[in-house]
Amino acid sequence: MQPASIRGGVLLVALALGTAGCSIFGGDDDTSPPAELADYKATIRIKKAWTAGLGDDSEYLRLALQPASDGSRIFAAAHDGKVSAFDAVKGKRLWRTKTGLQLSGGPGTDGEVVVLGSSNGEVVALNAGDGGQRWRTSVTSEVLAAPAIADGLALVRTVDGKLTALDLGDGSPRWFVQQVMPRLTVRGTGAPVIVRDAVIAGFDNGKLASYALADGSPGWDVLLDPPSGRNEIDRLSDINATVRTIGEDLYVVGYRGQLSAVAAESGQSLWSQDARSYEGLAVDLENVYVSGAGSELTALSRVTGSEVWKHELLANRDISGPTAWQGSVVVGDFEGYVHFFDAATGELQARVRAGRDRITSPPLAVNDMVFVQTDGGDLAAFRQIAD
Repeated sequence: MQPASIRGGVLLVALALGTAGCSIFGGDDDTSPPAELADYKATIRIKKAWTAGLGDDSEYLRLALQPASDGSRIFAAAHDGKVSAFDAVKGKRLWRTKTGLQLSGGPGTDGEVVVLGSSNGEVVALNAGDGGQRWRTSVTSEVLAAPAIADGLALVRTVDGKLTALDLGDGSPRWFVQQVMPRLTVRGTGAPVIVRDAVIAGFDNGKLASYALADGSPGWDVLLDPPSGRNEIDRLSDINATVRTIGEDLYVVGYRGQLSAVAAESGQSLWSQDARSYEGLAVDLENVYVSGAGSELTALSRVTGSEVWKHELLANRDISGPTAWQGSVVVGDFEGYVHFFDAATGELQARVRAGRDRITSPPLAVNDMVFVQTDGGDLAAFRQIAD
């Protein structure tokens, strides 16, 4: 387990989820062991298309390293600083670059540039075509989210509560904003998302905020889940999961227990339901899917927030955030298994294995393929095959 640590004056609590029942400060209580993998009848066939090694492992670090794509290429990185590009279909490695950084967040890409952040507060931009370095700069603290790219900017969230816009051409700072942070927070941050001419991000004080891409001027700022409780742990209200968007609607879940649908233009709440998650959520045209704090997987109506289905087949298996893909919901777990569930019914459809190491980040869906990065530094590609 990585211990609690100081980043930018804020105490970060590293949740040790890999050992079921482990307390927030690393106790050995094993009262809730992970669920055994249940027998099931496969209703879809999933084949591993290719695998590749990325670099050294990042076990127990709870990093935000996950693959990104421009539709035809996959970009992925390891904690030891190696960044690679692959042909998405065939898995051929197109290039590999050694940045020499302790990478912790990203990559983010627009197809022209690939941007990543490090544990030491460094940000590096590479050419998507050949992996050559464009620029390297420093921000104020650790980067635990993939940078977002839009309008000539790289938007970087750091664990000290800052959102910084860097010029995509040379890495120079264009603007930054900062939220007041509580002293105690859960390790992790959600990636910023772009909606039209605004960037939207969740913060560890429980706020969701919108800023103008051009200059960082504030649009709206809402407190989704006010902190409450007798002590600092009870009052944790972090928004660590990346906000998801469909059209003009935002979907956001907090650590302490609120899942909300929010209007992107105004920040007005459309509905809210009890849900506690630090792993994340996914959306499709029908539903919102949430990986809960106990590794329960829940589907709710995107329009009303009412529960569609819920199951605990993977209880305490430390599942990743979900990904919606071709009528399925896909999650990884602490033993490297990848589980496919029917998006309409929640029935288990298939189970495959990406490797023997934990899958911390949500799978990436690109066209008819799903890509999974393990904490052991491996990348696996899967596709569905006809019967």
